[in-house]
Formats: sequence, C-alpha cells, structure tokens
Amino acid sequence: MRTTHREPTSVADVAPADKYTRRGLLLYLVVTFLVSWGSWTIAIQLGGSANDFPTVALFALGGFGPLIGAAVVRYRRRRQPAPTHAVRSRGWRLAWMLPALVMGAGSVGLGALISAALGGPALDLTSCLDVVAESGGWLAFVGLTLVTGPLAEEPGWRGTAYPRLRARMGRLLAMLILGTVWAVWHLPLFFIPDTIQNLWGLNTWEGLFFLLAIYPLTVLTSFAYERAGVAASVMVHFGLNGAITLLSVNAPLTLGMSVAVLTVVASIVLVTSKPKPTAVEQMRMKGVDSERRTQLMR
Repeated sequence: MRTTHREPTSVADVAPADKYTRRGLLLYLVVTFLVSWGSWTIAIQLGGSANDFPTVALFALGGFGPLIGAAVVRYRRRRQPAPTHAVRSRGWRLAWMLPALVMGAGSVGLGALISAALGGPALDLTSCLDVVAESGGWLAFVGLTLVTGPLAEEPGWRGTAYPRLRARMGRLLAMLILGTVWAVWHLPLFFIPDTIQNLWGLNTWEGLFFLLAIYPLTVLTSFAYERAGVAASVMVHFGLNGAITLLSVNAPLTLGMSVAVLTVVASIVLVTSKPKPTAVEQMRMKGVDSERRTQLMR
C-alpha cells in the first residue's frame, strides 16, 4: 500500500517521526561499517591491488556500504514517519543542483589556481583530456565518478544519518560528528594497495589534507541537502571528486589550497545561511503567533 507524506499540524504529530531516529541511526552505522569495513578488511588480507580481481570487487562493495545501510534503514522504517529534518529532492528545490555542482568543483578549481600561482603544479588541459580518455570518454568518466562516491555514499551520510543527527542536536555539532564518522569510515582505504588513499599514505601531508577536507565537505554537502535533498548533496560530492580527478590534484600544496578554499566556503555557508526550522519549532512558532493574535483581540 502506498503511503503519502503529510506535513505535521501539531507538536504531537512530530513525536512519532523522531521516535525512531536513534534506532535508525544506530542501525545505519552498524550496517554501513559492517559492509564497508568487512569488505575492506578482507581486501587488505588478500593483499592484491584495488585494480585487480577479487580485491577490486571487495573494494567496490565496501564503497557501497552507506547506500546499503540507507536501504536497510528505509526498509525497516517503511510506513513509519520520516525524520523531521528529512528533505526531498523535488520541485523548485532542484534549481539548487547547478549551484551545488559549482560549489564543489569551483572550490577545488580555485584551490588549484591558487596553488599554481604559488609555485605548485600548473593546470594542464591536456592531462584533463587524458584522464577522460583513460576512463573511456566523457560519458564513462561522468558515470564512474557519479556512482563511485556520490551516489554510493550520499543517500547514507546525508540522506539517512544527517537528518537523524539533526533531530537530536544542533546543526554544527551534527556536521562535526558526521564529518568525524565519515573520516573514520575512510581509514581502511589507506591500507588497500593502489587506492588513491594508499598511494598518498596515511602519515603524509596528502593523507592529512584528505582527512581534513572531509569536514568542510561535510558542511557543504549537508548544506546542499538542507536546500534540495540528496540530489544536491550528490552534486557537491560529484563536483569535488570530478575536479580532483580532472585536475590531477595530488601535490601537497594543491591539496592544501583546495582544503583552505573549501574551509572558507564552508565557513561562509555556516555564517550566512540558517537551517530550516524543525517541524516542532514551526509548530511552536505558530503556537506563539496564535497566542499573540488572541491577546491582541482581547
């Protein structure tokens, strides 16, 4: 039977929606880490390259841990109300898709330009075309970049974990906690041969900048989610990953400048934007307005 989503009309209506947030968040994290870390641990034990079978299959399966975790939570939730901070990607909200893409790709691009101006690697259009050619063309490059990362992760981290964290805490704290969990989730990738994280190394500037970048990226993807749901957070993630790959952002200076720009953009977003009021807050505000109108009519 199909269920419809309705807006709450009283504070009492909101309680059932948040009743399952703690349980759903715990279930999501358990499933996600079991699938991802379980697959990656086996891959590490096998010792093969992330580009060769069977390690590549385990590497890929682990990357879909967040999506699998989100699917399990969604199945278990079924007819239960969605969390009050859940945002759907529909209607006019989809206009945020392009700004979200620019926010992710532009931050990395600006960081690369600043790095080049400071003596870092120069931007090379030829190398960009080579990357696309090695991927099998633009369509294959876009599809691969979109699936391996954005689509595999955003329905979980932003679409499932973030609204459940927001139901229990403030926006900034939720972003900090989610960023930390997301960074920890990536750690096994440093030990699988031939992943980009393994090539950088954990105890290097490159590895440090990669982990640090997760925090401002969490802010930007969460902000995009608040505006237009998972579709917008996917575009931020896709823009960032695509720019890193196309511009061959590997040098410590380039990575550092990209993280710096991401941090500035994330700070601006936090300072200038306000989170959407929760359903409870909306109901309380309506209650205050109603009380004021009643007092004025007396």
